[in-house]
Amino acid sequence: MGWTIAAEPYDSPVAAALWRAYYTEVSDRYYLLHEGRRTDPAELEREIAARTGAELAPPTGRLFVGRYDGEPAGTAGVRLLDATTAELTRVFVQRGLRGKGGAPLLVRAAEDAARALGAARMVLDTRGDLVEARALYPRLGYTETGPYNDDPYAEHWFGKELDGTGPA
Repeated sequence: MGWTIAAEPYDSPVAAALWRAYYTEVSDRYYLLHEGRRTDPAELEREIAARTGAELAPPTGRLFVGRYDGEPAGTAGVRLLDATTAELTRVFVQRGLRGKGGAPLLVRAAEDAARALGAARMVLDTRGDLVEARALYPRLGYTETGPYNDDPYAEHWFGKELDGTGPA
């Protein structure tokens, strides 16, 4: 059966469970690297509640869920930053399913949605410790750029022209 990708409401139970898995993994990686500890459970709950994903709702955003053999396995979100620029966010595949082709399909769905929203380029940010992400984006045509935001956790920024002509 393999992968299927479909739009999903940002606040659906499936999206919420995948957001929790994503945020838990990236938060734990950060704290283990910088402070030698996992995320405090109370802090995790506060941050998950504070970052609802509402910016990924139509008409200016979309969230996609990838299912592998019918089971929820990953996400990718897109939101417009301005009339011609979209941001790729929440790209995540469950650890046991990485390397099976889901991430490129999720990113492609987000890129198609960005084009449909009128964007000509896509940008994203990531951290240095998210090595899977930093390896994925160049393979998908993204080029490292200068910062486009002041996110305190962002360490790398990427861009891509959505018409295929080169870096954003």
